[in-house]
Amino acid sequence: MGRDRPKSMRIRFDEGNEYRLDAIQGAADLYDRNRSDAVALACDDMARLAGVLEDFLSRDDLTRGQQRELADALDRALSLEIDVRQKVEIR
Repeated sequence: MGRDRPKSMRIRFDEGNEYRLDAIQGAADLYDRNRSDAVALACDDMARLAGVLEDFLSRDDLTRGQQRELADALDRALSLEIDVRQKVEIR
């Protein structure tokens, strides 16, 4: 991003996005940080978590059924789409 990096960002809480404040405050409480730092930490952690989940669900010692069962549970718990077909992909 370099020189084009903004000095600040805005998160909208209106027009059906009111839940975002609760999500951000929940992250702040979880990390015991201010809301800005908590958002950054949650984003960093989510990116790393997706990679770890892909690696875990791609293990050779898991059957396709076990992979799907874990993927379904994670799908319900997280805002991710987990595809278990030929290759595990998280989007």
